[in-house]
Amino acid sequence: MGFLNVPMGFLKVTDVVAGYTAADEILKGLDFALDAGEIVCVIGPNGAGKSTLLKTIAGLITPSRGAITFKDHSLVGLPPRDITRLGVAYVPQEHNVFPSMSVTENLEIGGYIAPARVPERMGEVLARFPVLAGKRRHAARTLSGGERQILAMAMALMVEPELLLLDEPSAGLAPAAAERLFEEVRAVNRDRVAIVLVEQNASEALAVADRAYILVDGRTSRSGEARALASDPEIRRIFLGG
Repeated sequence: MGFLNVPMGFLKVTDVVAGYTAADEILKGLDFALDAGEIVCVIGPNGAGKSTLLKTIAGLITPSRGAITFKDHSLVGLPPRDITRLGVAYVPQEHNVFPSMSVTENLEIGGYIAPARVPERMGEVLARFPVLAGKRRHAARTLSGGERQILAMAMALMVEPELLLLDEPSAGLAPAAAERLFEEVRAVNRDRVAIVLVEQNASEALAVADRAYILVDGRTSRSGEARALASDPEIRRIFLGG
């Protein structure tokens, strides 16, 4: 896509300080922004604050300082359910499906904020992910790792979000499964769902993203167009292995 002049009125994180306790500052004055329709990836070393950023946007962590706005709505202090109602869906890295429940039951739970829309929305989501349609009666624990990640993303899409927060979706997947997952991420984005993608697989993340942020020690170290960062010699040496 390539957003050269990004107005940044969609999601904006300004000077955010946040952590898991009052004395624990993982994000240390972080600034971050994303426009409608973009894929923005967030990369960086372990402990840089990537997952904490997503949890703070999603309302699972309340920042001690700073502002987070989504389409001019302040998200600070809102419970996660209300943030979801505004159009933000979060997919955690782990424990993101109910293993003993069927694919259908997981999708029903995903649509919890609008139960009347569940049947129609489930049909749309299963059409989007045929691999799930063929296993709708199967327990989630019987799915492959890649299929479970697709199910987790499908559950998030049940609420018809405008913004999807994905935390390490390719973690633990074989290369072929990871490649398929990134193809699904691109397809979801083509339906005009903006995506914040936290990834350790920096090469793939930069390949699918429009822009990227590199976090180091709770702050933005670098940001810019993903293609430019992927070709930067220093970034390649540190994050891409050469």
